[in-house]
Amino acid sequence: QVQLVESGGGLVQAGGSLRLACAASGRTFSSLRMGWFRQVSGKEREFVAVIARSGGSTYYADSVKGRFTISRDNAKNTVYLQMNSLKAEDTAVYYCAVHTGWGLSLIPREYAYWGQGTQVTVSS
Repeated sequence: QVQLVESGGGLVQAGGSLRLACAASGRTFSSLRMGWFRQVSGKEREFVAVIARSGGSTYYADSVKGRFTISRDNAKNTVYLQMNSLKAEDTAVYYCAVHTGWGLSLIPREYAYWGQGTQVTVSS
């Protein structure tokens, strides 16, 4: 079992920045591939970013590439999502998740553990 707790969400104006954090416990953090997803009410959960166990490889959705940065601190058991140049369409509940399979997955059903989510609202 892995427990995930997200933080850092809030209300920000368009063009602003937020940094989300996700603290993990219950398993050796450096063995976990970590992803960020987001979901708008009534829509499917959407891939945002994923990071390899060492942090050496990352992958982003086209919609956030160049604006968002995923990183991790294995000593702190925490993964981050730095979000810059935020747009109204980035408004969503953001979730971190653990992928227990191989490679860097973009598919929500391949993630075994999920946090409770943190709301990000971008006002235009």
